[in-house]
Amino acid sequence: MVDLPQEMTAIEISGFGGPEVLRPGRRPVPSPDRGEVLIRVAAAGVNRPDVLQRMGNYAPPPGASDLPGLEVAGEIVAVGEDVTDWAVGQQVCALVAGGGYAEYCIAPAPQCLPVPSGLEMAEAAVLPETFFTVWTNVFDRGRLRKGETFLVHGGASGIGTTAIQLARALGARVFATAGDDEKCRACEGLGAERAINYRSEDYVEIIREASGGRGVDVILDMVGGDYIPRNIALAAPEGRIVFIAFLRGASQEVNFAPVMMKRLTITGSTLRPRSIAEKGAIAISLKASVWPLIEAGSIRPVMDSTFPLAEAAAAHRRIDDSAHVGKIVLVT
Repeated sequence: MVDLPQEMTAIEISGFGGPEVLRPGRRPVPSPDRGEVLIRVAAAGVNRPDVLQRMGNYAPPPGASDLPGLEVAGEIVAVGEDVTDWAVGQQVCALVAGGGYAEYCIAPAPQCLPVPSGLEMAEAAVLPETFFTVWTNVFDRGRLRKGETFLVHGGASGIGTTAIQLARALGARVFATAGDDEKCRACEGLGAERAINYRSEDYVEIIREASGGRGVDVILDMVGGDYIPRNIALAAPEGRIVFIAFLRGASQEVNFAPVMMKRLTITGSTLRPRSIAEKGAIAISLKASVWPLIEAGSIRPVMDSTFPLAEAAAAHRRIDDSAHVGKIVLVT
């Protein structure tokens, strides 16, 4: 048994607004319920949904912690009833529905994965949110296969850097967009054949030319807005367009004739509200198909910066500035 304190430091949202509303507070250390584990958090990833929650635009699902934080890595210090796959003392990373910005965090057992060999805790902490998201959207919903072409918008983000590496490792031809030349070079260094600076270049024209006029088989879009009709124009016959966010808005006038003519599939998903069983199934796929690639060094989490837990506001200023390449991490 592990002796646990009664209280812990946690980052609370004192009121909706800018990064300054994130403030350290004291909370009781939670206890795991049936099917859950308690993790002593070594590191927690910072993600765009955390920013939306901070601003009052992304409420936690029913029953989830009101604390931000969707992914953690650390040591299991307690297990609930019916947990058979994990034990006290094991090091894991986990996808959670909230509560990651704290010294201790509850995670459903099926949403835990072992820390890949060779990775530091801070690196492991940034795996769950992006890898769960990319796997389910690009490979499950988008059905990307070896030999196909793939485009990810926001290629320098945590999602983007993960998607580029995974798609390339599994045999796809990869393109990306990013907001400046330095980020574009970073995307190409990770395996993108061509990264397009969307501020100065037309990604539709460039990729259409690079693909011999055929277009792209799978597009992963977190931008939306005016990108929606442009994605449709760029999609290849039988192409799949997958939306995971709408930074430029979810509404846009669209001519759907090309969708019919090219037999396109337009889909999307959110991860946080999905059931534990669904997330657990994704975890099983990741452990079988992706964890070996990470342990072999074929794929690595791209780290931008780390901040102490108490400086979560500074970490959010970093993500708000959109200057980062890869993931931002809080360490305890």
